[in-house]
Parts: sequence; structure tokens; C-alpha cells
Amino acid sequence: MDNCIFCKIINGDIPSQKIYEDDKVLVFKDINPEAPVHILAIPKEHIESVNEINEENSLIINHIFLVISKVTKDLGIDKTGYRIVNNCGKDGLQTVPHLHFHVFGGKTLKWPPV
Repeated sequence: MDNCIFCKIINGDIPSQKIYEDDKVLVFKDINPEAPVHILAIPKEHIESVNEINEENSLIINHIFLVISKVTKDLGIDKTGYRIVNNCGKDGLQTVPHLHFHVFGGKTLKWPPV
């Protein structure tokens, strides 16, 4: 997608603080962190939201969660805990129309998050 900010980050048109990258997934620091650790995990394939997950692209979700598990260990928050959040659609406050997962950690998180 030409106007997608996350696609531009994937293509290197917009800089990011990369944490992890492979041929399917990019993980980078959020530019407006809400916790000591606040990273985003995104598929390199443009998938607009959870609503667009289907049989053809569903394996990427499994891969993203495997990557999140690895990255949280690398960042040292796997033992203390973290939260994974996906916002979907307008009411879910999805601000970038590219599937992404926020990972928050490094402190005791509050509940409820709304």
C-alpha cells in the first residue's frame, strides 16, 4: 500500500527502531511509548486488520506470536509479564490500517485498559 505508514516503515522509507526483522515480520519500538517497553509487531504483508485474516494469510499470525515470544525473552520481560493488544476498526481505536500488535511491558500494567 502506497500510503500505509507501516508499509513505508517496512520498505525503509520511514525510519524505525527495529527490534527484530525476518522475511515475514517486523518488530519495532513505538514512537509514543505507553510503557517502559512498548513495541509493535507487524506482518510485512499488508493485512488491514484482524477482519482480513483468512486461510491464505493465517499462518502469519502464528509466526507473529512466535516472534513476540522470542522478543519478549530477548527484552527480559517474559518472566515479569507483558500485554499484547490488537485494536481493530474505528471503535477499537485502530489508527493505522495495517494489522499490528502492541506489546507493553516493563511495569505493572493496570486493568481495565479502557
